[in-house]
Amino acid sequence: MIAPVAHAPAGRRTMPRSVAGKAFRCDTGQYGERIRRAPYLWHPTTRLGRFSDQCFSAAGSVLAGLMGRKPDVVIATVPSLPILGAGYMVAKLRGVPFVADMRDAWPDIARDARIVQGSAKSIAERVIVALQERAALVVTVTHGFAQTLRDRGMRNVATISNGIETAARELLPPPPADSERLEVLYLGNHGESQRLETVIQAASLASDSVRLTMVGHGVQRRQLIALAEALEAPVEFHEPAQGTAEVMSYYRRADTCVVSLRDDWKSFETTIPSKTYEVLAVGRHVTGIVLGEAKQIVEESEAGDVVPSNPQAIAQLWKELASDRSRLLTGTSGRDWVESNANVETLGRAYAELLRTVAAGPAR
Repeated sequence: MIAPVAHAPAGRRTMPRSVAGKAFRCDTGQYGERIRRAPYLWHPTTRLGRFSDQCFSAAGSVLAGLMGRKPDVVIATVPSLPILGAGYMVAKLRGVPFVADMRDAWPDIARDARIVQGSAKSIAERVIVALQERAALVVTVTHGFAQTLRDRGMRNVATISNGIETAARELLPPPPADSERLEVLYLGNHGESQRLETVIQAASLASDSVRLTMVGHGVQRRQLIALAEALEAPVEFHEPAQGTAEVMSYYRRADTCVVSLRDDWKSFETTIPSKTYEVLAVGRHVTGIVLGEAKQIVEESEAGDVVPSNPQAIAQLWKELASDRSRLLTGTSGRDWVESNANVETLGRAYAELLRTVAAGPAR
């Protein structure tokens, strides 16, 4: 396994070197896996800064990928676009099959987000599609995006959804039956994809009965803090949680947890935020501001409510939940859904079988 030296956003080291790793050194992980670290680049918390860091780490990953013994397959796990090219290059240099593991709906997200403009836009999309077409296998996390790729003529496409090890996540007791206010938690990336300004505006509209806690980092965090201050919204901001115990402490005090993706990017109709599975597994009510397959999961699991991405609708839901707290009692329905549909051990076995088929060559 190749990954950058462990670091927080903007390149701040939060772990001792013995834990975070050292560039190009090979260490043994928690499950016996061998991890060779690639270097990273200190960067400002901006889109350009993050992309520069990703390019730097991708270049280092190519060098790291040429060290050690020859693998049977090279997998590039993408939300970081530069790592897609790095993975393909390593696979070609080592003479082994290449698997593109698409954690997000690229290049569709790039088009929706207008990450690149003009002629560069079409070039970037062509490069991504070309690498997907040259992969021995493209793995997606949703069936919808897999179908999108098949509609583009790609044949070697399979779906392995995100999942979670439920045994590692405590099923929390229900929230208190009485409380002065509704405790709302958002834990995750503070980026453009989530459109979190609507959540802050909703907290402002429901300020007499809601407190919003936001945990994490991202390119929009400073703007979100400024917005909350301008609206005098009841919002607390916290740095990213470190470790399972700290994460669970936030879930434990929450009444409902926000899972959000903006609704004006078509690619998000076939995107499921990975935090969805964690919230379901711990047994907390979900405030779902999502579309497509993500919306379907929240509704099928009966573990929350789905609302449009506008402040008035979100605020109205929260006011209703605050006045009728029995709606927060989702029981084990979310966890049951995860164990039936997103069990990480079952998903891991299915993925391993796919990789064995790829390694065996075209005849399989």
